[in-house]
Amino acid sequence: MHTIGRFAPSPSGRMHLGNVLCALLAWLSARQQNGEFLLRIEDLDEMRCPRSFADLIIDDLRWLGLDWDGEIPYQSERTAVYEKYEVILREKGLLYPCFCSRAALHAASAPHLSDGRVVYAGTCRDLTPEQVAEKRRKRAPATRVRVPERTITFTDGVYGAYTETLTEECGDFIIRRSDGVFAYQLAVVVDDGLSGVTEVVRGHDLIGSTPRQIWLYELFGFTPPKFTHIPLLCDHDGRRLSKRDEDLDLGLLREKIHTRAGHRRTRLRRRTDRHRRAGLREGARESVFVGEDSEARTLFAERVPRYREELRMKNGEWRITVRVFRSPFLVYWVLFLISFARFMP
Repeated sequence: MHTIGRFAPSPSGRMHLGNVLCALLAWLSARQQNGEFLLRIEDLDEMRCPRSFADLIIDDLRWLGLDWDGEIPYQSERTAVYEKYEVILREKGLLYPCFCSRAALHAASAPHLSDGRVVYAGTCRDLTPEQVAEKRRKRAPATRVRVPERTITFTDGVYGAYTETLTEECGDFIIRRSDGVFAYQLAVVVDDGLSGVTEVVRGHDLIGSTPRQIWLYELFGFTPPKFTHIPLLCDHDGRRLSKRDEDLDLGLLREKIHTRAGHRRTRLRRRTDRHRRAGLREGARESVFVGEDSEARTLFAERVPRYREELRMKNGEWRITVRVFRSPFLVYWVLFLISFARFMP
C-alpha cells in the first residue's frame, strides 16, 4: 500500500520544539517508506489562527529542510466541503442542536474523565421542537452528533491497543460550533479521508479523539489510517510545551543560530584579511577552510583570487554536503531522536 502521511498544524502561534518533533517524525515515517507527505493548515478559527502565523510555520518547515507534496489546503477555505458531510450526518438523523455553554457543562453532574474531559450527559438530545425554538431566541446552538453504544479498539504505533466505548467515554460531541465554525473532529476526518491519508503521527494528547474519529471515518465510507501518538515534550517541571506559553519558540531559536553564524563569518572575514596582508603563506589556507558555512567560503574566494580556482573544485564537494544538510537546524535531528527515546514507555 502506498503511504501517505501528513502534518497538520494549527497556526495559533509560532512553532515550538514539540511541533517540530511531531513534524519530523511524521516526515521521516512517510519518506522512509517512499511515501507522500502532505502539509495542511488547520485554521478553522480564523480569529485565533491568522494567516501570518501560517506563513511563519511554512517558512519554518522550509528552513528545517522538511518538504511536502502537492498544494497546501487551508481548512478555513473548505467550509463548503464540510457542509456536504454535515448533510450526510443530518440525513442519518444523527444531529441535534445543543444550547449548553461550556461553563454549564463543567458545572453539571455529568461524568468527568481522569484527564478532566466531560462526557456530555445528553441534556439537549431529546428537546421538543417547541423547546428548541424557545432556546434559539436566547442563544445560537452548536450542533452535536449522537454516538452509538459501540466500543472502538485500535492499535496505536506507540501505546498498543487502545479501547473506548463511545457512549461512556466520549459522549455526543460537537461537530459545528454555535458561531458556525466547524469543529476539529469533523474537519480532520473529512480532510484526511479525501486526501487518502494512510498514517497519522501526532501528539499523545489527541489519542482520546481517535475512537470517535474512526467511527466518523467508517460512517463517511473512508478507510481509517494507522495512528501513532508520540509522547509530548515537557519542560523540566513536567509541563507540556505549548504555543500559548511561547515555549522554545522556533523564531527565537533561528535568531540565535543566525547570530552565531554571523559571528563566525565576521571572524572569518578578519582572518582572510590577515592572510591577504601576509601574502597567503603556504599552509595558511588550512586554518581558513573550516566549518560548513558556504557563504563564508564564498567570501574567502572573493577576497583571495589566488585560490579561487582551487576553491571551486573544493566547493563542488562542499555543495554536496550543503544539499544534504540544507539547514543548520538539521544538526539537531539526532539530538531530537535521542531525547525522544527518553520518553518511550
